[in-house]
Amino acid sequence: MKGLWGVSLLVLALWRLWAGGLCQEDAAVYIVTMKQLPTAHYYDQARRLGSSAVGARNSGAFATLNKPISRNASRTDTSYSSYLIRLQDSLLRRALRGEKYLKLYSYHYLMNGFAVLITSQQAVKLSRRHEVANLVLDFSVRTATTHTPQFLGLPQGAWVQEGGPESAGEGIVIGFIDTGIDPTHPSFSDSLSINQYPVPAHFSGVCEVTRDFPSGSCNRKLVGARHFAASAIIRGIFNVTQDYASPFDGDGHGTHTASIAAGNHGVPVIVSGHHFGNASGMAPRAHIAVYKALYKSFGGFAADVVAAIDQAAQDGVDIISLSITPNRRPFGLATFFNPIDMSLLSAVKAGIFVVQAAGNTGPSPKSVSSFSPWIFTVGASAHDRVYNNCLVLGNNLTISGVGLAPRTDSGSMYPLITAIHALRNGTTEMSEFLGECQDSSYMNEDLTDGKILICSYSIRFVLGLSSIKQALETAKNVSAVGVIFYMDSFVTGFHLNPTPMNMPGVVIPSTDDSKIFLDYYNSSLVRDETSKDIIKFGGTANILGGLKANYSISAPKVMYYSARGPDPEDTSLTDADIMKPNLIAPGNLIWGAWSSLGTDSADFQGESFAMISGTSMAAPHIAGLAALIKQKFPSASAAAVASSLSTTATLYEREGGPIMAQRVYRNPDSSELPATPFDMGSGFVNATAALDPGLIFDTGYDDFISFLCGINGSSPVILNYTGHACGVSSMTGSDLNLPSVTVSFLNGSRVIVRTVTNIANDEYYTVSWSSPYGVSFSVTPTQFFIASGQQQSLILVLNATMNSTYASFGRIGLYGNQGHKAIIPLSVISKVTQITT
Repeated sequence: MKGLWGVSLLVLALWRLWAGGLCQEDAAVYIVTMKQLPTAHYYDQARRLGSSAVGARNSGAFATLNKPISRNASRTDTSYSSYLIRLQDSLLRRALRGEKYLKLYSYHYLMNGFAVLITSQQAVKLSRRHEVANLVLDFSVRTATTHTPQFLGLPQGAWVQEGGPESAGEGIVIGFIDTGIDPTHPSFSDSLSINQYPVPAHFSGVCEVTRDFPSGSCNRKLVGARHFAASAIIRGIFNVTQDYASPFDGDGHGTHTASIAAGNHGVPVIVSGHHFGNASGMAPRAHIAVYKALYKSFGGFAADVVAAIDQAAQDGVDIISLSITPNRRPFGLATFFNPIDMSLLSAVKAGIFVVQAAGNTGPSPKSVSSFSPWIFTVGASAHDRVYNNCLVLGNNLTISGVGLAPRTDSGSMYPLITAIHALRNGTTEMSEFLGECQDSSYMNEDLTDGKILICSYSIRFVLGLSSIKQALETAKNVSAVGVIFYMDSFVTGFHLNPTPMNMPGVVIPSTDDSKIFLDYYNSSLVRDETSKDIIKFGGTANILGGLKANYSISAPKVMYYSARGPDPEDTSLTDADIMKPNLIAPGNLIWGAWSSLGTDSADFQGESFAMISGTSMAAPHIAGLAALIKQKFPSASAAAVASSLSTTATLYEREGGPIMAQRVYRNPDSSELPATPFDMGSGFVNATAALDPGLIFDTGYDDFISFLCGINGSSPVILNYTGHACGVSSMTGSDLNLPSVTVSFLNGSRVIVRTVTNIANDEYYTVSWSSPYGVSFSVTPTQFFIASGQQQSLILVLNATMNSTYASFGRIGLYGNQGHKAIIPLSVISKVTQITT
């Protein structure tokens, strides 16, 4: 790779010294795009024009492309890439003659440009050069199982179709842009299979070798690993002791997401000495390529992420999984025009399916952090496995809690004592932190021996400054028999995962229940009438334990933290005509592999598996399931994979009722309503049905370009990013041939066309629909016959029947006589009955 991923920290430190003059001024990292076509676009144009000459370097029109291009020539022929890099270097020398600057990356495969450390004055000079198409300031990004294969029906469904877990995903490479990977974990071993397991011939990536990631770390399962940190290092925020200048995962997040998508089948999950079953990824036979661009101590930066995307595409990955989101909405004309999304557009053009986490900023409307229609955005749902832990008080009151912990002795009740009441005599430091049980040296063991210790769970636990693991050590040191954590009233809206405990313990996640518990404890204290000193701890309790899983029939449901639509088109929160999220998948309480040095969760340090939650966990579920689709349909476009997942999604939970969505942070289960498309997209993923969708909605690169050209004022931005000159386009997001319909503003009436392609046998279809409230709606035809490989257009007519600024929803159902069905969600936000001029 032409960049800094392989440059040692020592060399980078020397470069920082060399560029010291820059660092003292207003130097910053900028991402610069040049006008010449990137390598992937250039070779595709040359192929279509019947030319292989490198001399034709001007951009031109692209024909509609709904099938992935062959990437072999563009990935193996380095002559054009070398030419682009020489042009970039020449530009910098001429534009900044005699001045100091530092080029961090050359982008050449998906995007022709570079990342460079320069001053604002130098940025102005570069922006004025005719060779420069676009210049933006770098921005920051952040990170957003044992049972979910069974919950998704894989063992009896999709895996059976692919030959069982020993074959599911074989030959498909998933590229993970995350915090790296722990290559020593058994989930990524290639020695568990007795069958042949070759590295796919189309993949050309390499395994970076460093002190932290020694030779032999990669194998036939983990086929590639690199790291990208130049933008972070040059800022002086890279912490070598935590972040590792290698593909090794010092956080845990990347190891977790990779195992969810493609971890080996049948790996025992043993945490704190307890066995929680056997783990498997969604596509246990798929291969993993890691592109580390996020880090424990600071997150990540777009310059590094774009370099990772560019390299992953050039290496030949089939799927890119991003459990990351930007820290803010991109500035500019539209959210779609940012370096990450535009590089992913080129990846989709090359046939790569791109999946991204929706973000964990729900349940507020317009909180989604994955914006573009070519990216498959995934929200988080609960699945049917839960770990319950209960506390029985001496007054026979039962309080629910969380904690993967054993129980206290059956039938016995134990006295209770808070950490504050257990302090040694003479303790003068009455810090509130003493109530968190982080230091046993302050406690009187004579008071705590044989009792259950009560600790405060404060915001410091959320921030990682205190930990349950340390509190358990404290309890052991003072001979307590168990631990109860009550929720501080200031901790609201944070999702608590069941934490493994090697002694009886429970966390009360509700502040209301915590108050009830503390009221019982305080009312049970016996005090001296004169001195008011405590003379007896009268409260008692028994911890029932939470090691055994329970299964609910009401799953799935949308989690409160899962980011919601409608999709914001710009920073002013204008609604886009694009449905987001696309789908929901299991993201709550997910077991996954954990790095041996992972520090993302202090309570899982030293463990080989962790149970965590978020849309970061939902996205790799879809990446793994997409690998099964790509295995069955190798030539499927990214849009075809997206359509297969979307149209086959389920709208119902296990009991047959509608999927519900949590609506509030505080006590989220108390405020649930039926989920809308802005909560769950097309619904909850149906892994087996997605392998046989019948009909698909295909969309090509040129369709996305036409959509972008339809945004008022976008022509120069598109020319700068893609080299494509916009003609006249009136296309909106509603006109894209997506497996959903969103109209942000229905002004009187609207006609929309959708086209389906039959990838199954000949079939007769019947069309039915439900209309959004305040909209008269119809579809033509209502019945049709479609032969295998043929297309059928559907005419959708919408008429506003009332004025409203509230979103309303409907659905279109296509039902085939061979058992196929396709469900398309319909969303209309603002409606006016009279056409205005």
